[in-house]
Amino acid sequence: MGDTRRRGAVALGITGLVAPLTIALGATPAQAATCTTQAGPYQKQVEKFLGRPVDGRQSTADCKAIRAFQNTHGIKPNIGYAGPVTWGVMDLMNKQKAVGDKPNKDGKCPVNKGRIACVNLTLQLSWIQDGDKLVYGPVPVRTGRDGYETRTGLKKIYWRHIDHVSSIYDVPMPYSQFFDGGQAFHSVGVSMWNPPGSHGCVNMTKTAAQKYWSLLKTGDDVYVYGRKPGT
Repeated sequence: MGDTRRRGAVALGITGLVAPLTIALGATPAQAATCTTQAGPYQKQVEKFLGRPVDGRQSTADCKAIRAFQNTHGIKPNIGYAGPVTWGVMDLMNKQKAVGDKPNKDGKCPVNKGRIACVNLTLQLSWIQDGDKLVYGPVPVRTGRDGYETRTGLKKIYWRHIDHVSSIYDVPMPYSQFFDGGQAFHSVGVSMWNPPGSHGCVNMTKTAAQKYWSLLKTGDDVYVYGRKPGT
């Protein structure tokens, strides 16, 4: 989400993911820097996801594998605990994978608009379609966190700025394509599963944002629907 004041100079045309970790870990500050020995409430599910032996008991190897996953996706606290945030990310990944190449199987994104960028907040997926033909995607995205939700509805891309920098948050927003006030598609340098989410924009990997930049233009439709877990 960035500053759109410059738009006056242009014509307007892939589940508890962010739930707070409320369980008491019982670790001292010194212990918090290392692996927890406690099994979490989602121990078996997390073990299965990571390809670990599914026994519901925390081992040193389990903790290291969980911590590696947490560090990759910016999940805090990163002490190897199989809690709701960590499992929420994994569960979302499983659901995204299950979509395959039919992201609009439920028909919720309009097929009568020609080329359109679709955003499913519930599954944190986006894709581009033309009628009922899939053009690109689906790709995982990172949308607005609680209190900064990405707004739903039918919109249009009204301004594109490849090297945009937010004057609100003072962060780069490469390949920005604005479709609703300060909300835009743009690339970020964090994991798409990094909780709790953006300040309203639809974050993408650099590869996906570049592809969206090449496939979309000012005036193209965007449809956002669903509800992000935890908002």
